[in-house]
Amino acid sequence: MRISELITLLDARVLAEGNKADITCGYSCDLLSLVMGRGREGMAWVTVQTHLNVIAVASLGEMACVILPEGIVMEPPILDKAREEGITVLSSPKTAFAICGLMHQQGIPPA
Repeated sequence: MRISELITLLDARVLAEGNKADITCGYSCDLLSLVMGRGREGMAWVTVQTHLNVIAVASLGEMACVILPEGIVMEPPILDKAREEGITVLSSPKTAFAICGLMHQQGIPPA
C-alpha cells in the first residue's frame, strides 16, 4: 500500500513528509526496545509517543511512516528531524485499535 492510500484510509493529516516508501507491514507498540527488535523496512508504526527517539527508531528500522492516533501531534523540531531522516509522520483522529483494524482489512500484514 502506498502512503497516500493510507492517508485516505485513516483520514490522516501529514505532519512531516518523508520518503515515498511503500508500506509492507504494520505494528503498534509504545515500548521502543520492542519496536527496535521488530522494526522492518517499510513498516507503518502506530504509537502515542512523540519524542525524538521515535524518529531515531523509525529511521534505524527504515520504516515507511509513524502514525499518531487520536489526533496526537509532534513538536515542530521533532517533525523537522523526521523530514531530515525521510520519515513520514501522520496523525489520525482514529484510535490505535481502529487504525490497526483498518490496515489489517486492507491486507497489510503484521510485522
